[in-house]
Amino acid sequence: MVLTSRRSPVESREDRIARGKAARAAAPRSSHAGFTRERGRPDPLELLARQDATRVKELLPIRYGRMAVSPFTYFRGAALPMASDLSGTAVSGLRVQACGDAHLMNFGVFASPERKLVFDINDFDETLPGPWEWDVKRLAASLEIASRDNGFSARQIRGVVVGTVAQYREAMREFGERTALDVWYAHADVDQVKALYADRLRGRRRRMIEKGMASAQAHDNLGALRRFTSVAEGTVRIKPDPPIVLPLDELARTKTGADEVREQLGSILQAYRATLEPERRVLLDRYRIVDMAHKVVGVGSVGTRCWMVLMLGNDDRDPLFLQAKEAGPSVLEEFAGPSDYDNAGRRVVVGQRLMQTVSDIFLGWVHVTGADDRPRDFYLRQLRDWKGSANVESMDPRDLRTYGMLCAWTLARAHARTGDSVAIGAYVGSSDSFDQAIAEFTRDYADQNEKDHAALTKAIKTGAVKAESGR
Repeated sequence: MVLTSRRSPVESREDRIARGKAARAAAPRSSHAGFTRERGRPDPLELLARQDATRVKELLPIRYGRMAVSPFTYFRGAALPMASDLSGTAVSGLRVQACGDAHLMNFGVFASPERKLVFDINDFDETLPGPWEWDVKRLAASLEIASRDNGFSARQIRGVVVGTVAQYREAMREFGERTALDVWYAHADVDQVKALYADRLRGRRRRMIEKGMASAQAHDNLGALRRFTSVAEGTVRIKPDPPIVLPLDELARTKTGADEVREQLGSILQAYRATLEPERRVLLDRYRIVDMAHKVVGVGSVGTRCWMVLMLGNDDRDPLFLQAKEAGPSVLEEFAGPSDYDNAGRRVVVGQRLMQTVSDIFLGWVHVTGADDRPRDFYLRQLRDWKGSANVESMDPRDLRTYGMLCAWTLARAHARTGDSVAIGAYVGSSDSFDQAIAEFTRDYADQNEKDHAALTKAIKTGAVKAESGR
């Protein structure tokens, strides 16, 4: 597969429209319909096992236990198998900064530096320049699979998916009419979300959103202090919850000395500090390290090394929780080309800043050598800063379609920041041809996903894969 380079800045609007329409010849919109895994493609379990080789072995049963819960949780953890599958599908040749894992649970609310709640993509572990279609298909497939998990009818599911993809198409065409600065500044804060979808949000859903926003605002550093810490002999410490949360003292009882880990993480923070802007360094320097812990996060990320760092400023009512998360190669790199950055943490940070309108003020990266003498990349951010996500299981078809449309608008805006919205808008066109084709794709891919989930549960039952449920 060959991807075209980004457009020349001197290219006229007419030329960009022509280029987008010309791409239909090589990849007709109808060519996105349907999915059959190509013969010879790697088995999904083999791909997942390949990732296991660089992860913490003791945590892998938790990963597979979480993935085995349902076809939807399996899908969330199977970004690499889907990237492999997507690499054999049609692409227009138009390139964007792709999220790489744009399923619906990787969107949510968080605080802007101006202390407003904004809605955006919130996971960039797999971000890389690549085909915009891959993100659209992963988002659309996640909605199909979540709808099936919720027990929707085939007609209702089709409505959710088509409505979502139509919103992406229409938003991309609308962004193509805006100036470059307008696109760069576009964002969705909570008030704008309410106004944009007011006619679609009924009383019950409005009340639930208000409750969810209040809950997200409670997910701050003080909230994290209450949840994750206790006071022992007058000193604040992170509470153990093995194997999910293992503070330094717990690690000292296992296989790595606490002093050694503390020294290494102190070095990580010093190196990370250098990647921040000068004014952010001044703010970080107002805090001192109090405690650290290893924390299991997510579904697909389980087994990667992830640390939570408790820092205090003026007193124990002035906490700052940082998360240092291991970063490896993007799942897209094997299929879309290597990253421009030799540090995978920097790849994540740069991709996040390109796709998000506002980002965490403490976002940075670092390269370190671990206790096992292996070099690793990390990116750092605040553990919690008004973060919140949707309760998809509680949504009816109308709610999920509305939420999918919001995710689609957000994805289109992120793509328009780095890709050619005019050419992509011309490619998808004004009819629903592209929408219907993607709906056909998601139906077939959801079928395949169910088979892959069944293969995982079978492997767990036979003992070929070890899994731990309930964590």
